[in-house]
Amino acid sequence: MRTLLPQLRQEQGVDLVIANGENAAGGIGITPDTAEELFDCGVDIITTGNHVWHQKDIIPYLDGERPLIRPLNFPPGVPGRGYWVQEPVMVVNLVGRTFMGNYDCPFRAMDQLFEELTPRPPVIIVDFHGEATAEKMALGWYLDGRVSAVLGTHTHVGTVDTRILPRGTAFVSDIGMVGAADSVIGDDTEAVIQRFLTMLPHRLSVGKGNLVLNSVLVEVDEVSGYATAIARVDRELKV
Repeated sequence: MRTLLPQLRQEQGVDLVIANGENAAGGIGITPDTAEELFDCGVDIITTGNHVWHQKDIIPYLDGERPLIRPLNFPPGVPGRGYWVQEPVMVVNLVGRTFMGNYDCPFRAMDQLFEELTPRPPVIIVDFHGEATAEKMALGWYLDGRVSAVLGTHTHVGTVDTRILPRGTAFVSDIGMVGAADSVIGDDTEAVIQRFLTMLPHRLSVGKGNLVLNSVLVEVDEVSGYATAIARVDRELKV
């Protein structure tokens, strides 16, 4: 990330970098130190997901002044916030419910946010952290024309369905990951294979070796808030 991201920002003329950082701390959760490392690499806003609470020292950090957010549709009263405004952009974080957990409805959470937050920035980017592609697609269609982009995260496997929906919302089911290229969704291959063979639970270790950076580049009209282009931008780094 420290090597590739500055190059990509310059090469692609990127104005805002959003990174899902919920597995930044050794493969699960995020800590204040790993969050600051991402910011130092050139990330502007960090989103998270279902693993955000796994590193307990992140909890007070979530209520601080740094642009790190957790899913909006967590129950009321939990630490942190579900969106971040950096004019002219608002970034919203949601978590899915299918195969994920017992969270509040992400569809209704967005409706409530629209009702409560007026006026809103013209550009709205949604990180939908979910397992099921169908749930992600459904939210994309539900928000089409109301947000600039719905970008899926969580599965660590980038999908090829980048498109602009009919009313102007950019969509992709999953952006992918930043991690070891020769791995199983970022984890050491042998450790994952042994877990499948034995079905014994044990902590997985992060994969090593050459790295891959998966991302999408979204272009948005800052006046209308409609997306004008979305494309995959993937890079590899040999180490």
